[in-house]
Amino acid sequence: MISIKSPREIDLMRKAGRIVAAVHKKMQEVVRPGISTLDLDRIAEEVIRSYGATPSFKGYQGFPNAICTSINDTLVHGIPDHTVLKDGDIISIDVGACYKGYHGDSAWSYIVGKVEDPKIIDLMKVTEEALYIGLEQVKPGNRVGDIAYAIETYVESHGYSTPIEYTGHGIGRHVHEDPAVPNVGKAHTLEVLKKGMCIAVEPMVFMGKPHCYTLPDGWGVKSKDGSLAAHYEHTVAITDDGYEIMTKED
Repeated sequence: MISIKSPREIDLMRKAGRIVAAVHKKMQEVVRPGISTLDLDRIAEEVIRSYGATPSFKGYQGFPNAICTSINDTLVHGIPDHTVLKDGDIISIDVGACYKGYHGDSAWSYIVGKVEDPKIIDLMKVTEEALYIGLEQVKPGNRVGDIAYAIETYVESHGYSTPIEYTGHGIGRHVHEDPAVPNVGKAHTLEVLKKGMCIAVEPMVFMGKPHCYTLPDGWGVKSKDGSLAAHYEHTVAITDDGYEIMTKED
């Protein structure tokens, strides 16, 4: 069931989103060669709790950490551990924060040190652009399929792919709510978007083919062909004539 949020609920989600944005601002400062993903997790959790919030992901369906850290060919859900980042890596960091019972959720991809390969830079650029291409379809009267079609078309026009198994989602009192927001689909299909709906739009893109598999830990998702991945996500509220990004700084 899709819930329509009240102005009070949206305000609480806005505050949760700003906390998520504060974590990403800190991640920009600390992501560097030599730091471990477990260190990133510790720093992120400290930031979340400093604002009186709790990590949305920690304990969610058994996930053990505050953030997801997915390196190179890992698409999503990477578990922080003692892996040390090295020059030339790319890492997506997915952050969720719960403030007074409401969630914000945003993922961003980062270059570690120096990456000079234009193909890697283009992958990250196209994936970030796909996020905003998808968000252009977020307005009352459009459908979820319009978002999916816009993202898929843009990603594939650049020679990349997005797996059908992983989607964006509704968000509010729960970090994952209805509706699912795919990155692959047909325009003018699926649920109608309405003012007050809150959704997380998140293109997840492979440089190669869209096939993936889950690691033995039950969480991390990797490309089958070893191709690199990127991931960008914002939580938005649907307004009278468009959307408001809630996972950004004031």
